[in-house]
Amino acid sequence: MTNRTALVTGASRGIGLACARALAAAGAKVVLAARDAVKLEQAAREIEGASFVELDLASPESIKVAFSKAGRVDILVNNAAITKDNLALRMKKDDWDAVIATNLTGAFLAIQQALHGMMKERWGRIINISSIVGETGNPGQSNYVASKAGLIGLTKSLAQEMASRNITVNAIAPGFIATDMTAVLSDELKSAMLARIPLKRLGSPEDVAAAVRFLASEEAGYITGHVLDVNGGMYM
Repeated sequence: MTNRTALVTGASRGIGLACARALAAAGAKVVLAARDAVKLEQAAREIEGASFVELDLASPESIKVAFSKAGRVDILVNNAAITKDNLALRMKKDDWDAVIATNLTGAFLAIQQALHGMMKERWGRIINISSIVGETGNPGQSNYVASKAGLIGLTKSLAQEMASRNITVNAIAPGFIATDMTAVLSDELKSAMLARIPLKRLGSPEDVAAAVRFLASEEAGYITGHVLDVNGGMYM
């Protein structure tokens, strides 16, 4: 990936930071993007040659500014996402709108910004981080699930549009991954989760990052429109 620039959204921690590390280790110049400038600066210090841009995916203007600062992007990893869970009957429209705006619309607008340079170079890798629940559904998360299922549909459509320009578009659907979000769950809930995973462990951010690194590589040049499950066998 020498001479390739990778921009990773939601890169200040967790899966996004692991993806940034993996792409940098593979030789890419990495741009970390997220909302929290302090955490971004700390994360960028850990990765040799990395830079960072503040990015709020709920703001079209913020997306434009961030990509103008980043310059040409060869590899885009759409990882940033938010949750605002509730049962459908109780879900406020604002919570529905906020999740769709960040997780789906924001990802689409980021892709639009990256595509100009990719089409000019006739090379690009777009990797959308979906979720196992985008394939299975999950009660209490209708907004989040809709956004993640939407990313899968977006991936397949864009893969067909961009294939003639040598731009691949793929999605990764992680299962239960050990992050800050899962660390606060009770032991009882974790045990229930593990019982549903054939490999009997939670995934790590590095498991997802390895899949991202592969899909971003030259070796994955004949793979597009694919959804790669990284879930320990939980959904097949």
